[in-house]
Amino acid sequence: MTSLDLPASEAARPGRAARLYRAAWRWHFYAGLFVVPFFLILAVTGLMMLWIAHLDGRDGERIPVTPQSHTASLNLQAAVASTALMGGETVQYIAPRAEGLAAIFRVDGPGGPVMVAVDPHEAQIVAVHPRRSGWYDWADEVHGSLMLGVFGDRVIEIAASLGIMLLASGLYLWWPRGSSLRRALIPSVRARGRALWKQLHASTGIWISAILLFFLISGLSWAGIWGGRMMQAWSTFPAEKWDAPLSDATHASLNHGPKEVPWALEQTPMPASGSAAGAPGLAEGEAVGIDNIDALARRIGFEGRYQMNLPRGETGVWTLSRDSMSTDSSDPTADRTVHIDRHTGRILADVRFEDYALAGKAMAVGIALHMGTLGLWSVLANTVFCLAVIFLCLSGVVLWWKRRPAGQWRLAAPPMPADMPLWKGAIAVGLIIGIAFPLAGLTFAAVLILDALVLPFLPRLRRVLA
Repeated sequence: MTSLDLPASEAARPGRAARLYRAAWRWHFYAGLFVVPFFLILAVTGLMMLWIAHLDGRDGERIPVTPQSHTASLNLQAAVASTALMGGETVQYIAPRAEGLAAIFRVDGPGGPVMVAVDPHEAQIVAVHPRRSGWYDWADEVHGSLMLGVFGDRVIEIAASLGIMLLASGLYLWWPRGSSLRRALIPSVRARGRALWKQLHASTGIWISAILLFFLISGLSWAGIWGGRMMQAWSTFPAEKWDAPLSDATHASLNHGPKEVPWALEQTPMPASGSAAGAPGLAEGEAVGIDNIDALARRIGFEGRYQMNLPRGETGVWTLSRDSMSTDSSDPTADRTVHIDRHTGRILADVRFEDYALAGKAMAVGIALHMGTLGLWSVLANTVFCLAVIFLCLSGVVLWWKRRPAGQWRLAAPPMPADMPLWKGAIAVGLIIGIAFPLAGLTFAAVLILDALVLPFLPRLRRVLA
């Protein structure tokens, strides 16, 4: 490293401040080395999902039909949908978002689930496709787990956790030293070469830093360790509020592949049918069937698109839901989930946004912002953000390429300064991140062990990584 790699104020003061700067730069480099490939994957797949959902929908919901004055019964529509799969059983109904659009039914069979688009007026099948088989679903699986299941989920969680450290070290590197804040925020038009790339990288990073932190935290809340076992566990809606027997199944059983159930309910046990519990729903003597359940849904406030999961087994329940995460609406504060006894038609549970705990409310809004389901403005805003993340990743690679030693096959990481002073602030930040995000802490420990106990005995590998 030369003095040209440091801000002028640091190069002129080669003492403690310069050593701290070099140490922060080294950690920023190594964190970026791991994070950049995954951030690129997340940004690209995020863009794919964003625009596919906005333009085409995720389950055939935008298939057009000819509007008519009459509508066939849902019972007939469901029966027609079940014929799309030999031995199939209709398990879910998704109401049309508006007039002139097909109704969607999920049908399960020996060959797996399919989504069936039905003309609600003519009760005729207009399209059939395997469930979760489109480009949106491919991008969603890559985005969430790299198509590697639990292992991929853990890798993404590590990358997101280290991304927080990348932000902290990047902020330290960016912080104006001997120059104005305005100059640090706005790149100089006179800069050229690596200096220009450095300014563009730094200023872009600082402009989106708060938004990136939000995306990392909201994404981590869906991850298996920090989200599922830490945050979600103590923020789950308490099923004890319901005056109804509980099933052994949780709301997560309604997830069929990607996340579909609101975050605050996913770990909550489902109510069970077969008791006299609940509030009045269907009138006494009224048949408990799909048409009357749909009519009840409309009476109690479900408008436009909503989802109806049909009961499975003797203790199963009818589940009505409408939430922004599933693009049913663009208002997360209107989230609602209702469970109805399959035998009596009584309402066993009615959970709304205001019933969530504070973390559940934050996640309902946060997921909608993260997914860009709040309307066109959020789609455009998320697009700009994803493009900025892609630029940060690529500009970071360009900066490394421009400073690497020509003709040498090694990473050329910024060297750790000798006689490093105790950096209490950095230690505190590392401990906070490591404790708050366990996989990041384990990664920190692994890197320190590798650097202190392994690499000294492997000089060739140490040179490649240096």
